[in-house]
Amino acid sequence: MGLDVAVRFPAGVPAWDAIKSHLARVGEAAPLRMIDGMPAFPDETPEPGWRELRVGAGGGMVTIRHTADSFACIVWGNADAALLAARDRVVWACAAAGGGTVVTDAGVVSPTEFAQLSSIRPE
Repeated sequence: MGLDVAVRFPAGVPAWDAIKSHLARVGEAAPLRMIDGMPAFPDETPEPGWRELRVGAGGGMVTIRHTADSFACIVWGNADAALLAARDRVVWACAAAGGGTVVTDAGVVSPTEFAQLSSIRPE
């Protein structure tokens, strides 16, 4: 069972390079581990049209699944606090990079609001 957070993009999903740049702002190196089920080089850039990325973060992996106009950022249900915090940084980076909104249990929030809720402090 996975723990996922959805990010919606009304104007189109962001490119990986933009997401990775935002992750660097919060201290995540974000090496890629897999692209669409295939092993990836850590510094590889996925081709446009990718469907799933596995990103090294917080001592584990965060999966980003791409749908038509959204991403789902997922970790396993047994994730520890460090990996959940890393997932939240990935969520924020995706939303910030693409002008998206984050779907939380309390409702839909902006990247800025999500950063405040998750104690994320971009540099």
